[in-house]
Amino acid sequence: MRFEVLSKNDMIELSKELSKAGIMNKTKEELGWEIQHFIMIKGRYSELVVKSEGFDVIDEKLGEIQQSFEMLMQKWQVGEEKEIGELFDEVDINRLVVLSALIEGGYIVGEEKLKLMKKPKLDDLVIELRFPIDEVEEFLDELEEKMNAKLITEFTFVKRYYVEVLEVEKELIQEALEIAEKYATEESLVDAMFVGVAKSALAEIILEMVKRKNRKNELIEALLEREPIPIEGRREKINIYFDEEALEDLLKELQSLGYIKVKGNRIWW
Repeated sequence: MRFEVLSKNDMIELSKELSKAGIMNKTKEELGWEIQHFIMIKGRYSELVVKSEGFDVIDEKLGEIQQSFEMLMQKWQVGEEKEIGELFDEVDINRLVVLSALIEGGYIVGEEKLKLMKKPKLDDLVIELRFPIDEVEEFLDELEEKMNAKLITEFTFVKRYYVEVLEVEKELIQEALEIAEKYATEESLVDAMFVGVAKSALAEIILEMVKRKNRKNELIEALLEREPIPIEGRREKINIYFDEEALEDLLKELQSLGYIKVKGNRIWW
């Protein structure tokens, strides 16, 4: 099982903690990517209001933009300079949309400090709105025709960091999960939990069966006949499925960990 962490430092620290606990592990860095699809709508605010009739999600967003604009202008006088940090005391996408429109329209200038040059009218601002595609896919064709909507795809290369646990014993798997809680992403922690439980259960069955069936082909055949292998708790049940190739790989892993020795069609333990 493997855990994904958000930084190289977290990867190193998690690996160290696992090693201190006697849990074999290895680190891995990969170049990955993230793909996001958006629908972008751009136009003067007054025109967007007219065209948004019938599109509740867009109408609601335009209302939020209006609120952000009014709140911003209430505390900003013509000729006044404001620090970037003062304008963004918290993450506010709608305020960012308004400020981008003000900059594009020449109403504010500056870099570290922004100065309001003239009082704007919201109706005159050119607003750019972005929506995740799943929010508007039901009426996408209408948006393209009525509001000249465009599909924007953002492809980002990212470095991903992993720590892989090289253990199959239930106790070590559980300890690794507890150690990884403060480092791993939530999604990878959940995945690792199921992988760890399933692998340790299957490994335990293999190590028990190999004492009676020490020929690899017979062992694999017997395991395939038992598929799926269930693991039942008080309120949950996991069914473990596998194929011949997966069993071959698990036998190799058990051999590398020193539990068994496989040579040809014979298995020793």
